[in-house]
Amino acid sequence: MTAFTDLIDLAAERLGGAVLLANDEFFAPKDNLLKASAPQWREGEYTDRGKWMDGWETRRRRTPGHDWCIVRLGLPGTIYGVTVDTTYFRGNYPESCAIEATVVNGTSSPEDLADEKKTRWRMVLPQSPLKGDARNEFGIHGMPRASHLRFSIFPDGGVARLRVYGEPSFDPSRFRAGSEIDLAAMENGGLIVSCSDMFFGNRQNLILPGRSTHMGDGWETKRRRGPGHDWVVIRQAARGAIHRVEVDTDHFKGNAPASCMVETTDSPSDAKGVEAPTGRWQTLLRQTSLQPHSRHRFDELSSDAPATHARLSIYPDGGIARLRLFGMPS
Repeated sequence: MTAFTDLIDLAAERLGGAVLLANDEFFAPKDNLLKASAPQWREGEYTDRGKWMDGWETRRRRTPGHDWCIVRLGLPGTIYGVTVDTTYFRGNYPESCAIEATVVNGTSSPEDLADEKKTRWRMVLPQSPLKGDARNEFGIHGMPRASHLRFSIFPDGGVARLRVYGEPSFDPSRFRAGSEIDLAAMENGGLIVSCSDMFFGNRQNLILPGRSTHMGDGWETKRRRGPGHDWVVIRQAARGAIHRVEVDTDHFKGNAPASCMVETTDSPSDAKGVEAPTGRWQTLLRQTSLQPHSRHRFDELSSDAPATHARLSIYPDGGIARLRLFGMPS
């Protein structure tokens, strides 16, 4: 795994990602590309078109050209890398792939996106070789913001999954001036930039939309056998003062932390990157006891100073389903 895989999958179905259009999906449908689940293999299972495959697979090309599909990102943002997963595609994977990106403000039909005269695409991953039955990872540089991708495969074949890792962008036009928002939420532009540990559950789960669906849908650390405690650092969607904190231990029954603390720092120079801030931390929520499988709301906080980042510390270890930091963008 490379560093960018710790970021948010901007194309995830649960965030609103979708494959809008494909020029061909004869053997396996385009919608499989963004499934959250790992690819599966069903030995001996066939459809009326051929072997059942868990991915997007086109027919064998007998004419010049290549195959492609158009992906709408669930969260527009800056892309740092992609994973093109060809698991179980062994004799039928593409030789290579390429990715182009564009920004659409408002709405645009799939047909307009496919029309070269109406949509201007920018190459972010030049044609690159693929390996079969493998997770092919590619770093991407130089695309400040994207809302849609055109994923091309050469000349044809099948891909199991496509993951698009990056940081979501904050769009102030979505909010009424002076309104309270969740400054941590990934759908608003929040991002977890570092953590002490995430052995059992990915750190980005903390700021997903909605309640958690099961224990694996939160952030969980390994059992701590020595001194210390675990923590995560959140880069807020926007600089702002936090007025209310919500810590949800939903589904964590025998493994919730005993307590937690929240601190903030105001480090505008670090507010645009994906690295941890270098500023000084101040207490927002003093160390407070937590209950298992419960939603905790705190509105008596120690500071109302604007901040760009927050740090959640848990004592000594365990799992948190969701963290909400409600406040007003500066």
